[in-house]
Amino acid sequence: MTVTQSTSVRPVPQQVSPPGRTVRYTISEVAARTGLTAHTLRWYERIGLMPHVDRSQTGQRRFTDKDLDWLAFVGKLRLTGMPVADMVRYAELLREGEHTLDQRQELLEATRRDVRTRIAELHETLTVLDYKIDFYASARRAPERPCG
Repeated sequence: MTVTQSTSVRPVPQQVSPPGRTVRYTISEVAARTGLTAHTLRWYERIGLMPHVDRSQTGQRRFTDKDLDWLAFVGKLRLTGMPVADMVRYAELLREGEHTLDQRQELLEATRRDVRTRIAELHETLTVLDYKIDFYASARRAPERPCG
């Protein structure tokens, strides 16, 4: 599976945190919840797209609900077609703090412009497809013409 592909998310029973404790998820549980592979999750961490992930005493990654929320947002950014380098830049800016709010906003606004452009192109393409489909449907309904 590539970074741009995802599988359907399988339902995983919700865990309930004891008061004052945070639920922690293994990489396989996060993979099951998000449809991402463990390989992709490790890659996200390696390239700086995933913020620091806590580790258990044995070195296993332990993800939180906050990490799952971040991965859901990254999934939305992927759907926009945002390049991975821009996603990593956004993550870096986020980690740098509030003084980067303007830069983050600009990055998201540029992505929104790109998405709106793609939507307009897709609408134009849909219009052409609808025309062709209607043309072929009409051609099949038309009485047969004599050969010749």
